[in-house]
Amino acid sequence: MFKKIIPLVLRIGISIILLFFLFKFQHVDTQEVLKSIKNADKGLLLLALVIYLFAYILALFRWEMLLKGAKIHLSLKRVIMSFSGGVFFNTLLPSSIGGDVVRSVDLATHTKRPREVIATVLLDRLSGYVGLVIVALLSLLFGWKLIHHKSVLLSIAIITGILIAVLLVLFNRFLYSKINRLLHSPRAGKIRETIKNLHQEIHIFRQHKKIIANNLILSVLIQVIGPLTFYITALALGIKINIIYFFIYLPIIVAITLLPISIGGLGLRENITKIFFVQAGVVDNAAVAMAILNTFFIFVYAAIGGLIYVLTIHHRRIQYHTPHHVQPHS
Repeated sequence: MFKKIIPLVLRIGISIILLFFLFKFQHVDTQEVLKSIKNADKGLLLLALVIYLFAYILALFRWEMLLKGAKIHLSLKRVIMSFSGGVFFNTLLPSSIGGDVVRSVDLATHTKRPREVIATVLLDRLSGYVGLVIVALLSLLFGWKLIHHKSVLLSIAIITGILIAVLLVLFNRFLYSKINRLLHSPRAGKIRETIKNLHQEIHIFRQHKKIIANNLILSVLIQVIGPLTFYITALALGIKINIIYFFIYLPIIVAITLLPISIGGLGLRENITKIFFVQAGVVDNAAVAMAILNTFFIFVYAAIGGLIYVLTIHHRRIQYHTPHHVQPHS
């Protein structure tokens, strides 16, 4: 139990250290940040909070679509239970993918089909990352004249390169076979078998081109909501800069906060937001206030997800002991 708590404590500590570094050594005035938040347009902040909700709703239906594609037919209520747990644990477990483990285990236990469930979660995360890169590249295409720092171009190049590498490993049989051969030792037997099974499950979706296409459309829409929410938050704080900056910077910020460093990206998000938006002419204090408000939005919905997850524990336990009539995998 103690060993499980240590990583959580470490991430909380890192978040605190990052925030301390930001306010102590980066010329950010705590009082000015709080003043900016206090004087922000509450109507616009509420609008941003509501719009941000649609990102979660679209993400829910994106995952449900993949589950149906894998012939895992569950009620929307049951998917919401698992999805809510994922949203909550994304803020507590490593980076923003810790919740993926929770929802994978939850539905895998419920359906008794771990391979298919894990494959849908991986594809769900992958399609989200594809949407992120698409938004970043299209935004850079329209706003490259506004970018004067190589760090932005390098960041987008890196997140794009990572996507290309992942896609090649997953969908290029030659590279996949090479990696599979590297796992030839007896100790890697289970790992190799797991990767092989997941690879097969993911490849099944190549037959469902409509599902993949619709998934990518939803992913792009989800990745558009993030910058839009940030932009409205900025307007609430009186920040007026070209909206294209938000569509260029936010995919980079989201990609960086995927790193398993802090709690829900707290501390990391604020530092990175300051670094990038200062380049666009935003005052340090205002940039940090904007990041803090958006972190607050994330924690609001995480709390709601956690509440749903906790309140449905009894219902899920009953289901675990009830025979499930899930359509067999073909």
